[in-house]
Amino acid sequence: MDLPRLEKPLPAVRPGEFYFSVAGLAHGHCYGMTRALLEAGATLDAVWDEDPGKVAEFRRAFPQARAAACLEELLASDRVRLVAGAAVPSERCAIGLQVMAAGKDYFVDKPPVTTLEQLDRVRRAARQTGRKYMVYYSERLHSEAATFADLLIREGRIGRVLHVDGFGPHRLNASTRPEWFFQKERYGGILCDIGSHQLEQFLYFTGAEKALVNSARTANYAHPDCPGLEDFGDCTVTAENGATGYFRVDWFTPAGLSNWGDGRTFLLGTEGYIELRKYADIADDLPGENHVYWVDARGEHRFDATGRVGCPFFGRLIRDCLDRTETAMTQAHAFRAAELCLRAQAMADRKNR
Repeated sequence: MDLPRLEKPLPAVRPGEFYFSVAGLAHGHCYGMTRALLEAGATLDAVWDEDPGKVAEFRRAFPQARAAACLEELLASDRVRLVAGAAVPSERCAIGLQVMAAGKDYFVDKPPVTTLEQLDRVRRAARQTGRKYMVYYSERLHSEAATFADLLIREGRIGRVLHVDGFGPHRLNASTRPEWFFQKERYGGILCDIGSHQLEQFLYFTGAEKALVNSARTANYAHPDCPGLEDFGDCTVTAENGATGYFRVDWFTPAGLSNWGDGRTFLLGTEGYIELRKYADIADDLPGENHVYWVDARGEHRFDATGRVGCPFFGRLIRDCLDRTETAMTQAHAFRAAELCLRAQAMADRKNR
């Protein structure tokens, strides 16, 4: 099989050259964000959350992090350049504004905001301070399958991407979820929340600057005891370059699946197509994650990307913070993806009234 050049990223900095801290531990993504930054060479300084129990749990995983007494103490460190975090979604904007005002870059879990008003505020703050408000769209940025697909597309293996289908099922685990998880005004709605992965991928893989939401729908099909929960959502979009997309997200992963969700992405190009089976492959005996299938002019192919390409976003983000560049993700792209999610959610909300 003729593969693209495979080269796992090396650490972007030496130990002690780039310090970061973590503020906000409401979502488990804070662990993935931290590990990825550490693997890229960053040094962890401190951690803060309003819940001391969450801080203690985080420090068991990352004992090098000192516990800050408050957010202001964490931000007072002169050596910290970046603050990462996964606070309650509706509270991320306020933390980010404080981080940028303190002269530091912010790396926030998705969704980065829950309202268009919040988005306007962080856009203004990013312009005024010159600080970054980067977003952990993990289903692309922290997936070796998606990284490998990006290599194929950049080499022209499937031509121009015309259409993207995304499927993002998640396991509910209702008994383990915090109170805010079921309060729509705090998590933002299913299209704003887990739908953000799908719309960001659509913009990225199609190379689109802007897109229009054609249709959007949400529902609570099976959880009447949780009226604030949306357990299903889908959406269709058209990019300004003519590319189209559809995605579906839900909280219906069955108990028998080996992980939290059978996430898949399908990319149709003018000269081929790609399927990403990111987290499971129940149709074959291949174990684990990051399975990539594609068909192009050279034939039919499949590839296990696990451990082969890494996730270069995190090292690039570190260098961007040091060099004031935009090699990992442009600020405009991060905000455009967030805005598209909010507009899709608003359209679905209007239909449900």
